[in-house]
Amino acid sequence: MTVKKSERLIVKFITNQASKDEIEILTEWLKEDENQIAFDDFVKINYAIDSSVYNFDSTETKRLLTERIQKENNIFYKRRFSSYYKYAAILILVLGGFYFYKNSNLTQSKQNVVIPREDEIVLQIGNESGQTIDPADARNVTDKFGNIIGKQEKNRLVYSGTNTDGKLVYNTIKIPYGKKFEVQLSDGTLVHLNAGTTLQYPVQFVKGQNRQVYLIGEAYFEVAKDKAHPFTVNTQEVNVEVLGTKFNVNTYTENTTTDIVLVEGKVSLYKYQKTDHNQVYLKPGIKGSNIKGQPGITTEQVNTDYYTAWVKGSLVFKNASFDDIIRRLERQYNVTFINRNKMLGKEIFNARFDNEPIEAVLKYFSDSYAIDYIIDRDKITIK
Repeated sequence: MTVKKSERLIVKFITNQASKDEIEILTEWLKEDENQIAFDDFVKINYAIDSSVYNFDSTETKRLLTERIQKENNIFYKRRFSSYYKYAAILILVLGGFYFYKNSNLTQSKQNVVIPREDEIVLQIGNESGQTIDPADARNVTDKFGNIIGKQEKNRLVYSGTNTDGKLVYNTIKIPYGKKFEVQLSDGTLVHLNAGTTLQYPVQFVKGQNRQVYLIGEAYFEVAKDKAHPFTVNTQEVNVEVLGTKFNVNTYTENTTTDIVLVEGKVSLYKYQKTDHNQVYLKPGIKGSNIKGQPGITTEQVNTDYYTAWVKGSLVFKNASFDDIIRRLERQYNVTFINRNKMLGKEIFNARFDNEPIEAVLKYFSDSYAIDYIIDRDKITIK
């Protein structure tokens, strides 16, 4: 297990976010002496234990952690944990000051770890009410008549079947902040959905008609080739038409532009209705952009990795303002930022984070740029 993955597991475990599988992975990892040392060092460094007030006992830390892991493994199948505070006494001993309580009734606490909100992925089948999707599940997806229309393979929905002669039936999936998901359409097209994204798509495409989906947010498409049925991504501003290719579309409502970055193949972009004169063609490595509400589409050569790194869990900021950065962090981690430093909001930064917990991202900005902040569960206030 890589260093970054182990650190992320420790943070998720401490903040009560770890699944049973992750707890078991952490248990195995801690069997190695060098990993126990790494755990001790991570806790000391990242949670700023004050040695003048608390004595950090490595042996006691490992004993208490092991006891908690064993206890959680024993009860995990019976029920999920409903309250973080039931483990508060253990965490205080383990972290030696990670949380402390100012009043005897425990009404006020200082936290050094962000506790993001947990919102559910929602799938709406046709005109039915929405159902929640747990990325840890594997199950069949059925319509209101009980017909199997696809299957869930944990963090991916898979639809199968050839083009139908019937009418289009659309499903809509909504990905909340803090989560990502994948949908494999009935033609084999794979769509990676970023946090805060909504995709509307047919359960099956219709013979003789173009393949069309509707997107708000951000998605990376790997479109299956089908010359007889061009594939179109409809956004609120720009339409993207392809035969088979790989590209990224960023069309979040709060953005001022819609950006399409082509990785492989060829696409055409157009506004409103397609004509012979209003299409803009992209080649690999080119980004097409449209300022929302404006008719024109501009193009420029880019490093596509900057725009597609999110698919693998990375965050890349290239000449990004701090205001833009915190908006992306809100989506990525499902937290809320309050920036009281208005001058800082306009400052430009370049940075890359590969599958980092948000605590590591905040620490980087604090150490590198002396940015001061306060954490209150899922709310981060920049001073």
